[in-house]
Amino acid sequence: MRFVLTALIFVIGLFDLMMASSFLLTPLTAGQSLGVAPYAGVGAGLSTIRGDFTSFFGVAGFAMLWGAWRRNADLLLVPMLLFAVTLTGRAIDLVLTGPYPGWPTPMLVEAVEVILLLAGWRLLPHHPIAELVD
Repeated sequence: MRFVLTALIFVIGLFDLMMASSFLLTPLTAGQSLGVAPYAGVGAGLSTIRGDFTSFFGVAGFAMLWGAWRRNADLLLVPMLLFAVTLTGRAIDLVLTGPYPGWPTPMLVEAVEVILLLAGWRLLPHHPIAELVD
């Protein structure tokens, strides 16, 4: 069970890193796939997509890969919180502004990530931070 869970977290971490690289290298295309486009296509909006989305998916993916590789549950807390906050924000938006076409897909993806990361946090061992540096 732990092996399968670790493998799933690792694969999803790779997916998130691929998402990060697409936001870094092709921010307009990647942004449009999530329904985000910069105002007038350039400037601060493009920089925000490239910087913020790359950091979100990059940090989440890296922490998932590192946590799965090291079998360290504590490293899974950061991506779990990132996706839980995102899922909460989407749920609030769904209540306040209503559904939009395709709304279940990103929420399902985020919910699956939160559930897998929570399961990983519960099942994988916890290591003191000093062991991570060694």
